[in-house]
Amino acid sequence: MSVVKPAYLGAGGLELWISDQWVTRDEGDNVYPGSGPLEEACSQAGAAGPAPLSKTLSDLKDSCWRFLRPHTIRGTALGSTALVARALLENPQLIDWRLVFKALYGLVALICGNGYIVGINQIYDIGIDKCRYKVLPFKVTYDESPANVSAIPVISKFMPLNRVNKPYLPIAAGDLSVQSAWLLVVAFAVVGFSIVVSNFGPFITSLYCLGLFLGTIYSVPPFRLKRYPVAAFLIIATVRGFLLNFGVYYATRAALGLAFQWSSPVAFITCFVTVFALVIAITKDLPDVEGDRKFQISTLATKLGVRNIAFLGSGLLLANYVAAIVVPFLIPQAFRSFVMVPFHAALAVALIFQTWVLEQAKYSKDAISQYYRFIWNLFYAEYIFFPLL
Repeated sequence: MSVVKPAYLGAGGLELWISDQWVTRDEGDNVYPGSGPLEEACSQAGAAGPAPLSKTLSDLKDSCWRFLRPHTIRGTALGSTALVARALLENPQLIDWRLVFKALYGLVALICGNGYIVGINQIYDIGIDKCRYKVLPFKVTYDESPANVSAIPVISKFMPLNRVNKPYLPIAAGDLSVQSAWLLVVAFAVVGFSIVVSNFGPFITSLYCLGLFLGTIYSVPPFRLKRYPVAAFLIIATVRGFLLNFGVYYATRAALGLAFQWSSPVAFITCFVTVFALVIAITKDLPDVEGDRKFQISTLATKLGVRNIAFLGSGLLLANYVAAIVVPFLIPQAFRSFVMVPFHAALAVALIFQTWVLEQAKYSKDAISQYYRFIWNLFYAEYIFFPLL
């Protein structure tokens, strides 16, 4: 029997804390609380020596990657790449490979802006995301030594007290300190702003600052507009829908020496993704209903229920796909109908099937998470195929 740091338990990687104390576990996986002060437990747990440097660096890299919220990074990277590719395909005679480095600078700036927005949101959501545990009624046993007659409470079972929202995120899980998180978000903002202001001119810089500002008031008190569904939806749709698509396309044309001019495909993807971002904003709260209710955060999911929001999100996306199927018949000279029609019809059928799967699963937490991941996969697919549409 020994004092150990709380272990990662279960597939979700949740760290066990009991009243912020370390615990003792034996070979039978029984857990003993109150093994002494935290510092004493820490010194005993570290008696075996520090973790290897390679493991420490690997853990830090993993924490930073999770802090960036990879699914949002993929969306940003795919979106910016697709818009640049489209602008180049429209003007192949102006392609200059020396501009590749400028495009990479722009991508880094966008990822930094993305990291700042999702990072500051995690910092101010730590109270909602963090996981706490309580103990179930315990039994009384005795130490293995017959000479010790003092009773030791044994926790034979333990359960989450408020396993809410995202306890696996690095700050909530204790893998990344709040101080380190602040250093990261400040670094993201400074690096991103520096790249934009030195490479892309005042107009794109103002759009970039607008995105950072909207991301800030979304999460930071006293504004914290994420508490208000309509304001939250508008911010997400504006940043991920309009600002990203318009800004990247504008910057690419400027780099090619062209004045800004909307093309039909770019106008289409901007409108399409803005609606899609609205759907993401609506459905993103589905896995978090429990935590949002506990902390009295008003979302459509807490007000209308998971099933209604899932149907609303799927309905909006289906309308989006119907519009995408109709558009090439209205503007045949601007789109490849033989690609647009079957591609969006197939995605619409896949969405209907995934919504049916969610219904059959009775809206379980796993099914909701799978549905939300599927929505993001549809988002990626649109950008991947956009240059071909």
